Parts: sequence; structure tokens; C-alpha cells
Amino acid sequence: MLRRKFQEFPTSIPFSYPDQKTKELFLAILKLRDVKEAAKFFRDLLTLPEIEEFANRWQAARLLAAGYSYAEVAKRAKMSTTTVSRVAHWLHRGWGGYKLILDRLARTK
Repeated sequence: MLRRKFQEFPTSIPFSYPDQKTKELFLAILKLRDVKEAAKFFRDLLTLPEIEEFANRWQAARLLAAGYSYAEVAKRAKMSTTTVSRVAHWLHRGWGGYKLILDRLARTK
């Protein structure tokens, strides 16, 4: 799939994203200083199952990027292969958010 080089956001996303509310959320997240503050903020913001789901998806992205099979990722991340497939879609054809953080984490090791 080819994308325009200077396109800020993929055209498949509604023009309203990110809207003002989501921008404010992202700005709030950027104010977090450490893991302890992040844990507090996300625990107040999300339910424990939501946090676990996000953590599982992040683990799936890391495992997929490391070359694990969908079946192995599903087993390790405790999710269906359908969800692994969705994570893989965004990892390989999304906006580059997963890759951005994976690259940054690789550079800090």
C-alpha cells in the first residue's frame, strides 16, 4: 500500500480524529513523569480489564515485531488470533505508532 509522502494522517481515518477531546487526553498523557504516575493516571482513567487489554496488545505488537508467529503471540499475550491479526494490521499498515515506540525502546537498551 502506497501512501503520500507528506500526508499527516491516513485518509481512511475520519477527519475528526484526533478531535479536541482526544488531543487533550494525549496532552495529559504527555505530562506524566514516570511509570508510577502513569499507573495512577491509567488506573483512574480505565478499568483493570481495559488496562490488561492495552497491555496485551502492546505485548502482541512487541512479539510480532520480534518475529513470533500469530499462534505463539496469541498464546503468550492471552488473546485470540483475530486480535493478534488486528494488532499486526496496525503494526504493519497503521500510522507508525507501534514502530515509533518500538524503535525508541530499542535505542534506549
